[in-house]
Amino acid sequence: MLNSLSGRFLILTTIFVMLAEVLIFVPSIARFREDYLLAHLERAQIASLALLADDMLNPDLEKELLENAGVFNVVLRRDEVRQLMLSSPMPHPISATFDLRDATAMTLIRDALVRLVDADQEVIRVIGAPVRDAGLLIEVTMDAVPLRTAMIDYGARILVLSAVISVITALMLFLAVRVFLVKPIKRVVGHMLNYAEAPEDSRRIITPGAGIRELREAETALQSLETELTQALRQKERLAQLGGAVSKISHDLRNILTSAQLFVDRIEGSDDPLVKRLAPKLVGSITRAVHLCESTLAFGKAEEPGPTLSRVQLAETVSDVIEAERLAVDNYDLSFAEDIPAMLTLRADPEQLYRVLSNLVRNARQAIVASGQPGEIAVSAREDADAWWIEVADTGPGLPPKAREHLFVAFQGGTRKGGTGLGLAISHELIRGHGGTLTLLHSGPDGSTFSICLPKGDGAL
Repeated sequence: MLNSLSGRFLILTTIFVMLAEVLIFVPSIARFREDYLLAHLERAQIASLALLADDMLNPDLEKELLENAGVFNVVLRRDEVRQLMLSSPMPHPISATFDLRDATAMTLIRDALVRLVDADQEVIRVIGAPVRDAGLLIEVTMDAVPLRTAMIDYGARILVLSAVISVITALMLFLAVRVFLVKPIKRVVGHMLNYAEAPEDSRRIITPGAGIRELREAETALQSLETELTQALRQKERLAQLGGAVSKISHDLRNILTSAQLFVDRIEGSDDPLVKRLAPKLVGSITRAVHLCESTLAFGKAEEPGPTLSRVQLAETVSDVIEAERLAVDNYDLSFAEDIPAMLTLRADPEQLYRVLSNLVRNARQAIVASGQPGEIAVSAREDADAWWIEVADTGPGLPPKAREHLFVAFQGGTRKGGTGLGLAISHELIRGHGGTLTLLHSGPDGSTFSICLPKGDGAL
């Protein structure tokens, strides 16, 4: 029970109710003592009326009146005259005097607690105001033991009643917590366990149904979490299947390209000037395609292979990228600009750098062509003491909001309709493998600008 929510709630409720009853007990016992003393004063006053009716009382009658009043002596002050109305022998001297006429609450509580603790047989004097103003004051002497006995009996009844009330209250709250809190929580836990067995099954996603607002909010949040997780698992499964299919296609495509490469090697021996000029570029393109297939196969096994760093003449790489894109442009009104220092040499993987620049320039070209407006793509580079900087800028329509939000996330950051976003995701990973960064500097109606930063570090040339 101590380890359950409802069990702890039951125990805490019982404790709190008992604490509340203890706080109530102290003023209650003080009030009982005051009422007890006032009752004895009233009975003593009534008993003294017999003497007012007859100046001489029979000793036996006087004794009976005092015993019924529960006092030893009765003194009544009327008209500034203090008169002993009834009297009897006292077993002990008077040990304390209590004046109830001007007693404060704190004084009454203190005297009550002292009387509960003090078990000695004592005679006390009690002073109070007569009932119906039948005098200035009335004073009695009485035994303190019956008072203490009555107070203990009254306190015991209060404590027993408090215990019964606390137990009943705690049980009712225990049942209420079980019905309104524990049961809905167990329902949520059951849904979670059921969902954990097959998170890919959307039928197991929880449907909010709690009547308590806080629990319903928790169920709604859990439903959202499970929905996102199910979608992510499905996407992961599809990506795994896609990766296997791409690996198989890349394997066969590599074999086809290898055969094409052999044919191109023979074409290079042609005497045709145009063939001699285009053949090297064709060889380079097929070689890169073969390397890409091999990289895809490696990626399907683990991740993008690390870069093989070497000296790269950036101007030549950029020229090859732009030359290939010019062939794809055909007669469209699109111009290319290169601002690359002729002797700028950086340290990078030439194939991976070509893929990154090719992806960025191709995305820019496709965006401009899709807009139907003329445009320009500019590639520039510079270096400082710490890094090499390459920028690819275009005058296209800019990236859509969804693409900017998931810019480098595969299958979510596509920059055009029908795009997968793989190009930017791959480029980002390749640059990160160089220890650099690929960032979007600007995107708007006037175009977009991507920046590549390749740190020099210990490998500075």
